Amino acid sequence: MEKFTKIISKAIPLAIENIDTDQIIPARFLKATDKKGFGDNVFRDWRFDKNGNTISDFSLNNPSYSGSILIAGDNFGCGSSREHAAWALVGYGFKVIVSSFFADIFKGNALNNGLLPLQVSPSFLAILMKTVQENPDTNIEVDLENQIISLSDTNKYETFDIDPYKKTCMINGYDDIDYLLSKKEMIETFESQRK
Repeated sequence: MEKFTKIISKAIPLAIENIDTDQIIPARFLKATDKKGFGDNVFRDWRFDKNGNTISDFSLNNPSYSGSILIAGDNFGCGSSREHAAWALVGYGFKVIVSSFFADIFKGNALNNGLLPLQVSPSFLAILMKTVQENPDTNIEVDLENQIISLSDTNKYETFDIDPYKKTCMINGYDDIDYLLSKKEMIETFESQRK
């Protein structure tokens, strides 16, 4: 995984609540066991009509919006436990999803794939959503080391929580195996003392 310490990016607003994993990546695209190509079909049924034509009023299709941060409504990632939802969001180019609540399984899948599910208060989510909708050029800064999300060039910010282990993994670009390998010397020392 890529190392993640700080990101400054524009954001795409998706003011919809209760976005489930079938909306993020429809079940008909789950035949592959490889992560490649899932980003092409993220939010497929909201981005394209039945004939494959782009739905212009969907925020991901709006050329005014861009960036690697998705600001979504409350209860993001509910529904089935498919890891493919995280694969699709990462494949599309997102590095951070901001919401006021995440489904637990989605949160774990996201963190395991280098995608930061950043939970903020409902009031701060409303500020972010409104600001980006009104000014798509707004930059948002996510500082993982200090656990702060802020609207760049303003005094509007909020702290966020993250599991310390997952924070360490994201900052260092580790998956679970990489983390264990980083502790190899300590493990070997411990094992040698037990003999």
